[in-house]
Amino acid sequence: MPSIQVTVGAADGLHARPASLFVQAAARQPVRVTVARPGAAPVDARSFLAVLTLAAGHGETLELTAEGDAAPAALDELAALLASDPDTTPVP
Repeated sequence: MPSIQVTVGAADGLHARPASLFVQAAARQPVRVTVARPGAAPVDARSFLAVLTLAAGHGETLELTAEGDAAPAALDELAALLASDPDTTPVP
């Protein structure tokens, strides 16, 4: 099962707006994606409340994991989104 580690780029961390954008992007993926703090239990990346409970701050590392043929592309897209700051980077 492919996984990737990414550093949270949002200046204020994974608060409501970046979490919402991330969850929406995860929901568009054709594969199931989970997100976790390294060593912690993963949560469904499509669940807004679950993603918020991670309380990930700026500069913290999260691990994304996905299953299926489209996993690498899904992980790349979601990692790029997490690494960016939506308040300074245009979101597609």
